[in-house]
Amino acid sequence: MLLSDCLPLENVVVNLSASSKRELIGKLTDVAARKTGADAAAILKAITTREELGSTGVGNGVAMPHAAVAGLDASFCMFVRLPKPVEFEAVDDVPVDLVVLVLTPAISQGQNLNVLSCAARRLRDCNVLSAVRTARSAEEVFLVLTNEQVS
Repeated sequence: MLLSDCLPLENVVVNLSASSKRELIGKLTDVAARKTGADAAAILKAITTREELGSTGVGNGVAMPHAAVAGLDASFCMFVRLPKPVEFEAVDDVPVDLVVLVLTPAISQGQNLNVLSCAARRLRDCNVLSAVRTARSAEEVFLVLTNEQVS
């Protein structure tokens, strides 16, 4: 699976501002609910329940919140770049400025693992991280994330 299989350009957001993890999750929830038509409260509950198990801040300024959401019809993936990093309780204690949100229907929980592993492969590459952080537009970010040749 390639990231381009699950991340459309319209789900790449640059310059989403948040001052805290809580605010960031709220904003991610609002965007996801608007784009999927799923219930915002169900999305928020699923994400916060998953975060209570342990932070999805994976290090190097990257967070990968993910959850299975009751009532969601199809998988949803979104990439967000923040202009200012926020504390996210990441494993390395580095504030987060890059976020991959993955939501899947409750009946297909294993599907989020494929998307997460695909995103993790791209974002563990220092060259990709640097290019995503310096890209000037959502289109440039999308090209970096989905072009498997860039590394």
